[in-house]
Amino acid sequence: MDVEMQEAAILEDLLFVLMGIEGQYIRFQEDYNPSDEKERLLGPRFKIASGLDPSLRDLTKTVLKMATYYAAVDAFVEVQSREEFGVVNHALSAAIRKLLQDYLVLIGQFEHSFLTSPSFTLHMLHLHTMPTANILYQLYSLAKEILKKNAMLEDEEDDDSMDGFDDADNFIEQFIAGNDGAKLPGSKICRGGSVLSLLTQRLASMAGDPAAKALLSSLLREASRPYMNMLNEWLHRGVIHDPHSEFLIKEAKSIKRERLEEDYTDEYWEKRYTIRLDDVPPQLEAVKDKVLLAGKYLNVVRECGGVDVSKEMVDVPRTFEDSKFLDNVNSAYAHANTSLLELLLTTHALPARLRSLKHYFFLDRADFFQYFMDISNSELSKVAKKININKLQSLFDLALRQPGSIAASDPYKEDVKVQMNEVDLTKWLMRVVSVSGMDENAMNMDTTSHGAAAATSQDEKPITGHYALELDYKVPFPLSLVISRKTVLRYQLLFRHLLTLRHLEGLLSQSWKEHTTVYTWKHRSKYPQVERWKRRAWNLRARMLVFVQQLLYFCTMEVIEPNWAKLMKRLDEVKTVDQLMQHHVDFLDTCLKECMLTNSKLLKIHAKLLTTCGMFSSYTSHLSRSLIAADPELAAPSAKFEEGAEAPQFDPENMVKLNENLGKYEHNFGRHLKILLDALNYFAATETVVLLSLCARLQMAQSRNESEAEQVVAT
Repeated sequence: MDVEMQEAAILEDLLFVLMGIEGQYIRFQEDYNPSDEKERLLGPRFKIASGLDPSLRDLTKTVLKMATYYAAVDAFVEVQSREEFGVVNHALSAAIRKLLQDYLVLIGQFEHSFLTSPSFTLHMLHLHTMPTANILYQLYSLAKEILKKNAMLEDEEDDDSMDGFDDADNFIEQFIAGNDGAKLPGSKICRGGSVLSLLTQRLASMAGDPAAKALLSSLLREASRPYMNMLNEWLHRGVIHDPHSEFLIKEAKSIKRERLEEDYTDEYWEKRYTIRLDDVPPQLEAVKDKVLLAGKYLNVVRECGGVDVSKEMVDVPRTFEDSKFLDNVNSAYAHANTSLLELLLTTHALPARLRSLKHYFFLDRADFFQYFMDISNSELSKVAKKININKLQSLFDLALRQPGSIAASDPYKEDVKVQMNEVDLTKWLMRVVSVSGMDENAMNMDTTSHGAAAATSQDEKPITGHYALELDYKVPFPLSLVISRKTVLRYQLLFRHLLTLRHLEGLLSQSWKEHTTVYTWKHRSKYPQVERWKRRAWNLRARMLVFVQQLLYFCTMEVIEPNWAKLMKRLDEVKTVDQLMQHHVDFLDTCLKECMLTNSKLLKIHAKLLTTCGMFSSYTSHLSRSLIAADPELAAPSAKFEEGAEAPQFDPENMVKLNENLGKYEHNFGRHLKILLDALNYFAATETVVLLSLCARLQMAQSRNESEAEQVVAT
């Protein structure tokens, strides 16, 4: 054939090949398999019949690239339109399909020109297809990049083997629901935010090419529409409709609100909704936290019936290019934040709830609690394991309803329950501090872990009810987001600490009462050494009582009360819900730190001092018997020897033992008190300056008691 006939024949073939159909002279290469999906996604490779004029062959090869691009992009659209690739890929495929339809219209126009115009040549075809070839090349490059991320063309290095398990919960739920199309966790799919990120990056890199920029802008605009619909649903209704897990917010559907009612933890707030950090579009990168919080806030308001989901959303941006896009996020965040704050502070009366917690856990105006301790003393004196919790709860309810008490008028008194914690407070705190400090994970341990800890240390001496008693507090949703399990646990730790001090104060006060009323102590002995010993015992009891009272005063009036006033002030000024939660946790953490419950050294010293005080006050009756054994004259008149019998004599050996025992108490208490004062001075200078006031007060009491003790010894 001559050159003109060759050109006509090759032009006719090209019109078929450009639509993906083999021609007579242009065929697929032998190694190309149209039934293989990977081959189709890469695009067909063509071979041209031999004998074609070299000039025509070069032009034909150039035009055939467009045929390869078209076939590959057409296969890409077919694959990406499958259900599991998500709505963003579906929208992108729809936009590309429109471009391919325009391309086919162009091929039809070329065919018309070929049939009607003798002047239509291969060179003209090449010139007219150059802009279209550039568009198809951009689509082919984009498709190839997406397919690589889907691991459908080339194996990428697996940067994070756990990424594929991000949606394992969703997969399980879909599988249980009977969705056979659920994608196995671990399979790579580039969808949602990842597709939008890829489009944005390519758009930025092609900023110098007007045609490519216009094309990619159009694709990004169309692909972002379903994503923006999900974003608007989340921002304005607090709802996620994301069946293909492509939105930047991930919902853990296994965490239900119903579980929150029984065991209110911070898991619902912190783990139910999280950000998919690898799937955040660049347009939302700067405001991703606001997007998360706006939806979370609104979701809580919606679950409390405060959002009308049936109301149609109007005047909201539909694409990333909309000028109101960022304003929409900011205004939605502000509205959701205001709505939830009003719900918590006004509708559900959070400040009143916190005041109720303060009455019970910090023993604020706790006249009812003293009455409860009095009527339950016999039960609380038992070992913690043997205490009847139901009986204790009945006594507690009786005390709460005592007319005239602060608790009688409290509308939340039904939410307070008593329970036993068999692990000693100091030992439990030491475990937490020594392992991980007072961080959130440690504080997130609920009280059930205490029992497990107790089981691992069976050699430890069981504690009595006075030291094992703690309160629990039932908080309804949505207040349980602020008063979560980890915050209730902090309240319980502070309560047990204050209760221990109150109990020791009561024991030492009882010792004082016994020292002033029992005949053995108030009757003056004729032996000076006995009187000196009694004065030393009185002095030691007074020193211990002053120490416990000063410590209790410091914890309540100089730590809890000032920090409580700051918290109430912050509640009036708070702007966001997360600030509110953080202020509450900060208040409790500050109280724990300033009450010296987060420092292992101070905890050990405290434990030894309080144990010494408890042992001394508990052994007062034993000391009375020992005193009578040393000086029988101190026995009550009714218990003295019978008339006519020989009167027992003063026993110097018993007196020596008494002096030794009392000396051990004095030495133990004095030494550990001095260590505590030194430690308080050090930590006041390095960590918590508020400890200075306690240190000064204890030093003043210590120096006064030491001078009194010297006078006793001198007399």
